[in-house]
Amino acid sequence: MSTPSRVVRVAAVQAAPAFLDLAGTLDRLETWTRRAAGEGAQLIAFPETWVPGYPAWLDDSPGSALWGHEGAKAVFARLFANSMEVPGPATERIGKLARALKATLVVGVHERAGRTLYNSLLTFGPDGVLLNHHPKLMPTYHERLVWGLGDGRGLTAVSVGEGGTRVGGLICWEHWMPLARQVMHDAGEEIHVAAWPGVPDLHQVASRHYAFEGRCFVVAVGQILRVRDLPPELPPRPEKAGDPDDFLYRGGSCIIAPSARIIAGPVLDEETVVVADCDLGEIVRESLTLDVSGHYSRPDLFELRFQPRAPRA
Repeated sequence: MSTPSRVVRVAAVQAAPAFLDLAGTLDRLETWTRRAAGEGAQLIAFPETWVPGYPAWLDDSPGSALWGHEGAKAVFARLFANSMEVPGPATERIGKLARALKATLVVGVHERAGRTLYNSLLTFGPDGVLLNHHPKLMPTYHERLVWGLGDGRGLTAVSVGEGGTRVGGLICWEHWMPLARQVMHDAGEEIHVAAWPGVPDLHQVASRHYAFEGRCFVVAVGQILRVRDLPPELPPRPEKAGDPDDFLYRGGSCIIAPSARIIAGPVLDEETVVVADCDLGEIVRESLTLDVSGHYSRPDLFELRFQPRAPRA
């Protein structure tokens, strides 16, 4: 008897948000989600903090890290005002959209909790229920200027749809946290969303390694942002100021099989939906040679202690 096929069509939405505009970005999210669903996608993924846009000024505006900088404070206030509460009206709208289209949505958002912002990845099932809420564990380098530290409660995979497909996700440099990867592999992911601001070559390498190590399909998704999207209070570096149409993030989204081969994309420099059919039967076939949670682990030698309920810092 051969391994039965169970095919899931997935989509990476590579698009520009309405930068620092929550209502406008949710409108775009609905438009792009309907487009992806129209192509038959059952799982639709959006990039890191796509709602309402990755804080690209941290990379490209020299004033963003200066103490007492009035422009940085004004932009943070605008970002705060356009971030989401989880749960809240924005999650209700996204859940309603998922339910209407009978699709699983995985969306990177800015989450507002008290006076602190978090970089969170939300997974909505095809019934519209918010199944997983993962705040980024450790903001990377300058990101600590805008985000607090997350917790481990969302560091898992959830079953979605009638087939119970196991879906999980990590955010950006979490893909270089070995113990976080192992926790996710142990959760039995079949489809993993790798949410990035953009997916240049190095991030594609990390995403392909994740697929190979975890023996799962990976949807690596990045956004489109241009110099003109930067807020006027935090202008770009001089070498970028001359061309407002120049890219800050070029996309690079791709879909990767458990063997680490790329089955769709990468696509650069355009807004699009990257779509692929994932035959989940391939996961078992590839597990013959490597299963880091099973026959290729050594629990007699190694032990991983995970505390998912540790509070946010």
